[in-house]
Amino acid sequence: QVQLVESGGGLVQAGGSLRLSCAASGFTFSTYAMGWFRQAPGKDREFVASISFRGPDTYYADSVKGRFTVSRDNSKNIVYLQMNSLAPEDTAVYYCAKDRRILSIRGIASENYDYWGQGTQVTVSS
Repeated sequence: QVQLVESGGGLVQAGGSLRLSCAASGFTFSTYAMGWFRQAPGKDREFVASISFRGPDTYYADSVKGRFTVSRDNSKNIVYLQMNSLAPEDTAVYYCAKDRRILSIRGIASENYDYWGQGTQVTVSS
């Protein structure tokens, strides 16, 4: 069965960095785009970043562009989210997700994704 397990969240001061990891199993990882989403308390889940099935194509929400970097290692079945210059408004539970479309390039809408991890909490203090 498909499993996505996030790790790397935690508490960090504003301006700091964190790297999230998402270990995938149960499907052919290298043939699906992957995405990162986040949900802050009282807010809807929002798109953060996506990466194409082979990795050269990435896409970011405007709110994180220039600060976050998504990457993947298809030999290890892991997708990463490097987060720099973190701000309190980045505080949220971060989720990785698998695109439902094989050989996909980009997925922004949550409806494009069919499996989700359990999430990892990121808290940025001011």
